[in-house]
Amino acid sequence: MYAVIRRYEGVTDPAEAGRLVDEGFVPLLRRVPGFVAYYWVDAGDGVMVSTSVYEDRAGADESVRRAADFVREHLASLLPNPPQVTAGQVVAAGEWPAG
Repeated sequence: MYAVIRRYEGVTDPAEAGRLVDEGFVPLLRRVPGFVAYYWVDAGDGVMVSTSVYEDRAGADESVRRAADFVREHLASLLPNPPQVTAGQVVAAGEWPAG
């Protein structure tokens, strides 16, 4: 598996950003080959973090492209700063419920 984490700072309206991501971006990601999971987190103080997980790097790379396009087209006023992007191979994982 391969994961991509994006950290956005200076988010002007976290609730609206969350709504747009949930309604518009998540459906796009679900169609990326190898999609496993996606999470959008409001960390407070104008910081939001996304984590996406794919079966391979190709899916993760495609998610980065789609995220950049979606932010530019739909979220630019809410996410005024470019994200810090971290990506890499998943080397350990846990799921809830454990079992």
